Amino acid sequence: MSSIQGYIDYQRREYCKDIKCPVQMLLESKIEGSSEYEEVRNTCKVSCKHTTYEFHHWLIQKGYLLVRPIPSE
Repeated sequence: MSSIQGYIDYQRREYCKDIKCPVQMLLESKIEGSSEYEEVRNTCKVSCKHTTYEFHHWLIQKGYLLVRPIPSE
């Protein structure tokens, strides 16, 4: 999917970096793809410390829009 002209896309883990999530900070200290990196990353996948409610409100505060294409029939 391509970006909408005149807008920027959310970047992977932008929220985590902005709120300075301690798990994200630890993840950044590891080499991407290493076993240590994947172990820390699994924490995010399985037991994130933050809620979708927090994330959604962060998106609103930062001016992000959630969009989807009209389904084709």
